[in-house]
Amino acid sequence: KRERKMRAALLFLLPLATALAPSSLSSSASYSSSPLTTPASSSSSSTSPMTMKLFDWKRRTADESSLNDVENSEFALNNLKPAPGAIKRKVRKGRGIAAGQGASCGFGMRGQKSRSGRPTRPGFEGGQQPLYRRLPKFSGRPLGPGHTRKIYNLIKTDELNALTAGSVVNYSSLLESGTITKSKSTLPHKVVLGKAPFSAENLTVQAHAFTKSAREAIEGKGGKCELLKVSTGEVMQES
Repeated sequence: KRERKMRAALLFLLPLATALAPSSLSSSASYSSSPLTTPASSSSSSTSPMTMKLFDWKRRTADESSLNDVENSEFALNNLKPAPGAIKRKVRKGRGIAAGQGASCGFGMRGQKSRSGRPTRPGFEGGQQPLYRRLPKFSGRPLGPGHTRKIYNLIKTDELNALTAGSVVNYSSLLESGTITKSKSTLPHKVVLGKAPFSAENLTVQAHAFTKSAREAIEGKGGKCELLKVSTGEVMQES
């Protein structure tokens, strides 16, 4: 009985298969010849390779083929645009639960931080020692906004004691003689008083700045202090 049923089914399906074969072949050929495009891409005139969601509705159907052509396009002030997806709609709070920030607007239902107005002052940490009181305070001139400080490479008068009397001394000569190192050579140089007493006589010291005590020590031994320009290194003033 099973064999009879199978034979009857085959005899019934063979004419249908032969009748539908040419149409199916033609339809498959037509499908293969047509380009595979999605309805969204065919309706949109933009050729941008970006596939992410655009929140800016004006750019969803915009033609940006010229911007994507890097070789033939040039960015200027009149064609600069934000990246796709960079511009989003603002979050509308308190306008119903559909917006995601309705009712309590993301502040919760109870507590101090859910009340209107600022509940605490800036820097308040709930009663514990705040950060601005835990940090140490440094005495002296503040270095915050509005205050500047010049940084110098310091040359001590101790390093000038071994020089011969009547010589001209500057940073380059001290570096060549090996008296000082090359550290902080790009900074302007300032002569300061060292721990040992100054003993060199008749020296002409050239630097960008001198402390009051260093100048008095050099001039007390018959020397001379010459100020140099920071930009050119030339002698600016002799005293």
